[in-house]
Amino acid sequence: MKYKTTLMLAFLVNTTPLQAETLGTYLRNESEPVRVSTEDGLLYCTRVDDNFEICNGMTSTGENTWEGDRLKNPDGPRWISARGTITISESEMALEGCMMGGAVCKSMTWPVLPE
Repeated sequence: MKYKTTLMLAFLVNTTPLQAETLGTYLRNESEPVRVSTEDGLLYCTRVDDNFEICNGMTSTGENTWEGDRLKNPDGPRWISARGTITISESEMALEGCMMGGAVCKSMTWPVLPE
């Protein structure tokens, strides 16, 4: 029993906490703030008013660009995800999502919300 306790304590001490960083807040549809952050290198986008996850765990593909298959449109059914790309600059966030093998795509750009 002592061995298991020591092993568990060693695991807890050596576990590094998740590194989260807020990249900014962007304005969707001129009225909906969306908080964008990274955690352990993955991108997350959450609508502030109801915590709806617009993007979840997207992977970096280079300077300020992320891709993944968990991009959701808050105006559509919540169970549908699209494959998408997000690019962030100092002034805006550009999103493009595609479904059905790229047959249906939608893109939009959101300005940064000044602090």
